[in-house]
Amino acid sequence: MLKKLTKTLCVATACAVVAMPALAADGPLRGNLRVVIGSSSTGGDTYQNSSIIAEALAENIGINIKVDATGVTEAYKALGRDKRGNTVMIFHDQAYLGNLYGVKGYADPFESYIIGPTVAINPGNAYLVPKSSPYQTVEDIIQACANDAQIRVAIQPGGVSEIGYTALKNAIKVRYPGKEGNLVAVNTGSQSDKNQLLFDGQADLINGSVQANEQYTRLPEDDQKAMRFVWLTARKETIEQAHEEGMGATTRDDLLQFVSPNASVTFDGEKDFTFDKEFFFLYNKDMDPAIIEQIDASLTEIFEAGEIQETQKKSFFIPNFKPSAEAQAYLKDKRDQYEVIIEALQ
Repeated sequence: MLKKLTKTLCVATACAVVAMPALAADGPLRGNLRVVIGSSSTGGDTYQNSSIIAEALAENIGINIKVDATGVTEAYKALGRDKRGNTVMIFHDQAYLGNLYGVKGYADPFESYIIGPTVAINPGNAYLVPKSSPYQTVEDIIQACANDAQIRVAIQPGGVSEIGYTALKNAIKVRYPGKEGNLVAVNTGSQSDKNQLLFDGQADLINGSVQANEQYTRLPEDDQKAMRFVWLTARKETIEQAHEEGMGATTRDDLLQFVSPNASVTFDGEKDFTFDKEFFFLYNKDMDPAIIEQIDASLTEIFEAGEIQETQKKSFFIPNFKPSAEAQAYLKDKRDQYEVIIEALQ
């Protein structure tokens, strides 16, 4: 009787296993996976965000994953060489913005690669002035340009750093045609380079981030390095998803004062410009589609479990998982919207 019962249980268990959907670990991705990123820094948001995702994927699938901060050019080269699927890339909107701005080395990612899932938003893309600046708000800056004051903006050309500058220039053009030339780009490199231009009085406004620059907003006004936020490009709905404590000494309510509609940079005279910096996967165009399905399945399981969202929010990232097919359509539409602004000013 016991043998018969055991046999019955085994058959039932086998049937149950067959009936279950294939787990992410059952896909073709095995062994080691290299994740190259479009940044050469291991201290920046791209590396931090990619590491969170890589650690979760490695545990869920049961493989070894290494995040490699190669920088944009080397990342694209590595991705282009590996058709097997052992190398994937995580980057953000600069992947298509660099192409729209005509930056050397940026092919159209929608043509040259396969766009994979989105995983997170960095809501901290920001613009700052010295604390001693006469410009208290982004509206003050727009009005200054309208009154023929020249405002120098330190940016890193060709991507996320530049899109806000382009939008601000466009807003001045929409509201005060002919005055947009008073907003002048000071092209430079890394965040430390942009900060230094502000410290030295060589820029009136810089692109920065909540993560990198919030510490400077806590300094007293007479400190040469003291800064003040005037604009965050993120949507209000995005900032509202952050933890109430915000970042450092700047609460979520504080940050909401710098987004639309409180800080208004018009897109077309009716709608405000907003921009969420979003991170997503890119794949070799000839990679096995089953690997794409496996990563999608794994990330679906991870985000449904719910733990990764808290890890992301602790680092001031907003969870934003979209599987590959949905992400491709979404990001292409996003690209097309920002192309309109860039073309209007080129």
